[in-house]
Amino acid sequence: MVIGVSIFFVMTTWYRGRQILLERLRSEDIPLEPFLESLLAHPPVRVSGTSIFLTSNSNGVPHALLHNLAHNQVLHECVVFLTVDYLETPRVLNEERISIKPLIGNCYQFTVRYGFKDETDLPDALEMCKQHGFEFEPLRTSYFLSREIVVPTPGGGMTQWQEWIFATMARNVSNAAECFKLPANRVLELGTRIEI
Repeated sequence: MVIGVSIFFVMTTWYRGRQILLERLRSEDIPLEPFLESLLAHPPVRVSGTSIFLTSNSNGVPHALLHNLAHNQVLHECVVFLTVDYLETPRVLNEERISIKPLIGNCYQFTVRYGFKDETDLPDALEMCKQHGFEFEPLRTSYFLSREIVVPTPGGGMTQWQEWIFATMARNVSNAAECFKLPANRVLELGTRIEI
């Protein structure tokens, strides 16, 4: 009984914490297309290669892009905003795996779809982009990930001790780079402090 109650408590704390975290992230979202228009009106230095920014919100600016611009003040010559969608079907056909939406200034929105039985392998999925005219050279492609650092604060959506438990669990979540099978030497993780 105690074990069951403990598991239930941990699961509900994780679920509620994720809801609060996503609400905070969504409240800070900047719309992507107007941001790019503003940015490219007075563009930063463009450097050779491709940057792929993984984002859960295809219509918002990834935090990793904002941090990269703030610290490095450069933009790659080709910029891809990549969202992974998990569908409620067992498998996704290869011809339906990727959709590409061109944006301005050699920027693109990619959506990669997986079924619940598919193996998630982003580099392999990006190989399929050759049929769409995109070829990603592994040594000239950098993957940018946003990592949320959860900071418990009084008066959030949960009790203080639940926030501490959620923050601890969030720190121990598996690495997105490993989950998506990204090459370790081509990944840059940029952290964002989120108060819950």
